[in-house]
Amino acid sequence: MTKNLAIGFDAKRAFLNAAGLGNYSRNTLKALAEYHPNSQYYLFTPKVVVDRFALPSGLTVIMPNNFWWRALKPFWRRYKISELAEKAKLDIYHGLSHELPIGIEKTGIKSIVTIHDLIFIRFPELYKATDRKIYYKKYRHACEVADHIIAISEQSKNDVIDFFKIEPDKISVIYQSINPIFYEFCSTDQLEETREKYGLPRKFILSVGTIEARKNIKLVLQAMEESDFNLPLVIIGKPTKYMKTLQPLIHKLGDRVIILHEVNDTDLNRIYKLAQLMIYISVFEGFGLPIAEAQAAGCPVITSKVSSMPEAGGKAAHYVSPNSVSEVSEAINLLIDNNEYHSELVVKGYENTKRFNSENYTSQLMKTYKKIYDER
Repeated sequence: MTKNLAIGFDAKRAFLNAAGLGNYSRNTLKALAEYHPNSQYYLFTPKVVVDRFALPSGLTVIMPNNFWWRALKPFWRRYKISELAEKAKLDIYHGLSHELPIGIEKTGIKSIVTIHDLIFIRFPELYKATDRKIYYKKYRHACEVADHIIAISEQSKNDVIDFFKIEPDKISVIYQSINPIFYEFCSTDQLEETREKYGLPRKFILSVGTIEARKNIKLVLQAMEESDFNLPLVIIGKPTKYMKTLQPLIHKLGDRVIILHEVNDTDLNRIYKLAQLMIYISVFEGFGLPIAEAQAAGCPVITSKVSSMPEAGGKAAHYVSPNSVSEVSEAINLLIDNNEYHSELVVKGYENTKRFNSENYTSQLMKTYKKIYDER
């Protein structure tokens, strides 16, 4: 039987990113610490933000230890970590967000990288040219030098194969886990407290995700404008420049649109439970975590029938074209008017999320770590 492993992680996102890659990193590290406490875990990060990530016990943090490296954090992360990983006598190094440090392949440490998506290649118009070049260089380097690649969906696996010409047997699909908080029960008092805190109406539709073009919130607003349902829309997400293009529609809809920019997971769980439904009609995702979060919290989901969204929603979501205002409108009306169908999606959604629980996720991760280590 394989020994307990010493595993290092690129933990920058766990401490510095509020959502997305940050959630993936935090969920991974917390779950490993809980379900596989006998292994040793080392977190490499240029900075620690305690309020964002309460460190589980038994994890060791490694940071820049002198003025120059602290002043040059990106270079420390890119060029110094391989040396530090070797000194820590790691068995495995896992880049949780598309990257591996330069030289890791020369240390004798087995390396794994998680690829979430290659959206910058599929939708180059959404990114600055300089950013695209940086991402392409870093992601491709990581895929080429890694001993193994974890893709968070079949969609992402196929993109790695197509765009980087990586052999399929070098890639495993391991769906990410849901933060256990979204399964937690909430009392009526707790729900009402959250409703009052954010000024939420009695009934509303919910949208969760960064407010950017790819998330396609404009189509939801158009459906609201053209439909006869009167439920307001609550949008939870970080704003971008794309917000400016939505302002005319938001102004026209008036108080039917409520925008919240920062909501912690405890409150988000309660808001999922308060919502009539969650709508997530992105045009492309690496996975689409809010779909599974909403289902875990008991909120039925309308989502896109393209990209990885059907992988996340399984047979428990209502699927629409991300290009059809009429399909979105009809789907919303169906879930509002048909209580039986609404309840059916709630039950099926909860069952679907069992695929993404933390114990199942970390079991797959640990099997992958041990398999790669044993192949040395």
